[in-house]
Amino acid sequence: MSITAPTATPAILRGDAISTRHLWRGLVLLLGCCLGAPYFWAQQPEVRTSFRVKYVAEGAVYLEGGSSAGLVEGQKLVVKRSGTTALASGSGQVQATRIIAQLEVVSVAEASAVCEVLSANGPLRAGDIATVVADDARALAKRREAATGRRYPQVISFTVGDPLDEEVRAAVPRPRLPEINRARGRVGVEYSAMAGRSGTPMQSAQVGLVLRMDMTRIGGSYWNFSGYWRGRLNSRSGGPQTATLNDLINRTYHLSLTYSNPDSRWMAGFGRLFIPWASSLSTIDGGYVGRRFGTGMTLGLFAGSTPDPTSWNYNPDRRLAGTFVNFEGGSFENFRYISTTGVALSTLGWKAERKFAFFENGLFYRRYVSVYHTLQADGPTSANLSSQPGQSAAGITRSYLTLRVQPVSRLSLDVSHNYFRNLPTFDPRLVSTGLLDKLLFQGFSGGARLDLPKKISVYSSLGRSSRTGDTKPSWNQLYGVTLGEIWHTGIRSDVRYSKFDSSFGRGDYRALSFSRHFGEGLRWEVQTGLQHFLSPLTQQTDGHFVNTTLDWFLGPHYFLQGGFTWQRGDQQNYDQWFVVLGRRF
Repeated sequence: MSITAPTATPAILRGDAISTRHLWRGLVLLLGCCLGAPYFWAQQPEVRTSFRVKYVAEGAVYLEGGSSAGLVEGQKLVVKRSGTTALASGSGQVQATRIIAQLEVVSVAEASAVCEVLSANGPLRAGDIATVVADDARALAKRREAATGRRYPQVISFTVGDPLDEEVRAAVPRPRLPEINRARGRVGVEYSAMAGRSGTPMQSAQVGLVLRMDMTRIGGSYWNFSGYWRGRLNSRSGGPQTATLNDLINRTYHLSLTYSNPDSRWMAGFGRLFIPWASSLSTIDGGYVGRRFGTGMTLGLFAGSTPDPTSWNYNPDRRLAGTFVNFEGGSFENFRYISTTGVALSTLGWKAERKFAFFENGLFYRRYVSVYHTLQADGPTSANLSSQPGQSAAGITRSYLTLRVQPVSRLSLDVSHNYFRNLPTFDPRLVSTGLLDKLLFQGFSGGARLDLPKKISVYSSLGRSSRTGDTKPSWNQLYGVTLGEIWHTGIRSDVRYSKFDSSFGRGDYRALSFSRHFGEGLRWEVQTGLQHFLSPLTQQTDGHFVNTTLDWFLGPHYFLQGGFTWQRGDQQNYDQWFVVLGRRF
């Protein structure tokens, strides 16, 4: 008996059939990709090298195309125009294309660009076509190829990344940071005149220059130029001449060229400025050089004169030079400290006057508490070279200590101690301006400032001064009120009264000031003061002044400034006015 086995399909044959079906599907997909590749590449955006001129201004051209089309600052373009040109033989005319202008991109937005006209052989018109020059066109094509070769929904920068990604990022144009190459300021020519009153034979007229600058990161470097200067170019005068109130205030300016590089250990500054680590030396006309060592340590040198009439040791003929070391640490968000120690030598008429050491120390905790102390100690000096009695002996010449507490943002309290061994030499004609308040009080004093609603602030300072030979201590007083706005008029006002008695003089003054902004283009200010001052520093005991200024912006690039001063006193009686016309940028 024969048995017939059932017929079955081998497993390997079934696998071959499945593999064959997958093979055919893969071939069809590959064929579809090959057939669709030309269409895909045809959809890639072509590199754009021609841009239409949409607006023409004086020296500038605006294009219809910007960063989205690949334009970057510094690219060169040419504007060509077709026309008929006669043949030299006179046999006819031919069609020719000539270059009308050469352009350079100076500013780029997403959909537009501004170009500077480097050269032009004829007038430019809206509708002209600007073409990228050959070298820049090739660079533009490479950037477009890199930018479209790989697309990402978001670009994230890593410390270490794909070199191809970094190359693509480097090719993307980025706007410069606002603090780089920022140049703002104004320059003006001033004419002023002064006439003596009450029998005072003072007559003068002068032409001067006014400069205010704010330039940061000049040329992409780490040099900065900022400050204010007002000076004379020429002067015509008749009768005796002395410095007026405006002249003295103008000497309080700062104008400096500084170098500060976070990646360099060196720093420097030149001009009329404060030494950053030794502000107790007041303003100097000179410079400093410093170098960082490690973390938080700076060693430096400085030299200059003392030109500021609000300085306690003011003398335009005094010169000083010295060296210092500074330590600082902490952060503004928590605890911070600074400490400076230095030695210096001052001269008068190139003869040694005094050699001294100076110290500045400060401790700060956020905005709540700050302690600051500055001290100067003289070494022994020959008595015949001393400018004031008792200055030849060694000892502490100047000391100022202040403790300030600000428990809430609207209230600040302070306690201070001020000491002078010798008579200060500031200019007393500035007493009623408020620029000398810190120097008029001697001994211990306490003060407070409170900011009230409705833009009102009140402040006061009281102290006791005790000198050798006094039968009893005297009180120093200062009271003031600031009104941020008077009755919805937009006028800001400040009024203050001060009475003082110190080792170098006693007296009192009253001061009142008003100011108002009329929009963004006009500002008006007036200040008046009355002072009574008895001191061996000056023969002028009484004085009264009114000083007013007006600042007017004439459009976006020009300004007009004017002012008038009315001064009456024991020694000075005059009227002075000035006008400044200049350009701002």
